[in-house]
Amino acid sequence: MTDHDLVRAARARLTQAALGLARTPLCVAGLLLVPLQLYAYPLILVTVGVPLLLLFTALARRYTGFFRWWAGRVLEVDIPAPHRLPANRGPMTRVRTIATDPATWRDLAFLPVNAIVGVLCGVLPAGFWINGVLGFVMPLIWLDHGRVDYVLLDYDTPGNFVLAPLLGIAFLALAWWVTPRAARLHATVARWLLAPSATAALTDRVRVLSDSRADTVGAQAAELRRIERDLHDGAQARLVALGLSLGMAEELLARDPRAAQELLAEARQSSTQALAELRQLVRGIHPPVLADRGLDGALRALALAHPLPVEVDLELAGRPEAPVESAAYFAVAETLTNVAKHSGATGAWVRVRHEGGRLSLMIGDNGRGGAEATDGGGLRGIERRLAAFDGTLGIASPVGGPTIVTMELPCELSSVKTSSSSGTA
Repeated sequence: MTDHDLVRAARARLTQAALGLARTPLCVAGLLLVPLQLYAYPLILVTVGVPLLLLFTALARRYTGFFRWWAGRVLEVDIPAPHRLPANRGPMTRVRTIATDPATWRDLAFLPVNAIVGVLCGVLPAGFWINGVLGFVMPLIWLDHGRVDYVLLDYDTPGNFVLAPLLGIAFLALAWWVTPRAARLHATVARWLLAPSATAALTDRVRVLSDSRADTVGAQAAELRRIERDLHDGAQARLVALGLSLGMAEELLARDPRAAQELLAEARQSSTQALAELRQLVRGIHPPVLADRGLDGALRALALAHPLPVEVDLELAGRPEAPVESAAYFAVAETLTNVAKHSGATGAWVRVRHEGGRLSLMIGDNGRGGAEATDGGGLRGIERRLAAFDGTLGIASPVGGPTIVTMELPCELSSVKTSSSSGTA
């Protein structure tokens, strides 16, 4: 370690110790929230108790939220909030949710524990640093001012002039070792009390999967209704008309061959249109190009058919599983459709990568921005489609643009064959 690195490390530890000492009053101040929140519960029977409980609970959750965020930074992990969401925004429903939520009581238990651990982890490292510096300063103080004790050493013992700096070195070494560990201890205690419990995490996971399953079932039912409607209104109607035309042509064939010929021509045209509609319907269910050429070829074909120029940049060392591949394709297709309809863009791009066991897709445009996932909108439908595969959707679309839609799907690639393409369609 160079001198520069040593100075930088010392500065970082001193800053950490100073911040720990500065957090000490904040840790102690959290004790005030315990009687305030407990005092509000008996007052629920009175009108004023409901707003007081909601107010004090919100303050306590903001307070614990700060320490949850701080502990996550120290431990380099994400600590989500474990609180339950009320079924509606009614005050009594919110009070009932707060009172029956185990996370509320864990927050209250955290406040006194945080005061004790915070003071210990804040004062102890700072005390070691201060005593380490005093070990070098104390001999000078003894020479100028006389009797001032330093730990177990006093000024009138000559050997203490040498022992004081040595003891200061020991304190500095101990402070160097203790400072980061004290912060991690405090953060670990905060995480232990403020992070979702295993039961809460499992309950939340079950809820997410139940919602995802319900959305998937609803989406599949809507898709089946769409297919049925398209068949009924399109190909089925044309096939019925084709049958009628052939029947009439059969009757006219002997007595009016010319009219029969016209009906047969009309029937042939109807069969061609019905075949085209069936092919279009099949492409909407699962495009043949996706099955034949994979995501690379399907996205490039999609870009070629798009009314705007679309740049495709795809690097995959193989193919995802068929359901994931289909979900990714239709998610990109729906997003590009939204770009053409609503963005006012003059161009778009698609970027696909597979890293860390996740398929990452980014779709961007240079349009007016302001896109958001609203109920009944296309982006909400994409979110539901991805949720069925435990995927996520992110939207960055400031007013004025540009818009970037990010999708991630956990998956593994099925082969080691490399497919890479980049170009503008």
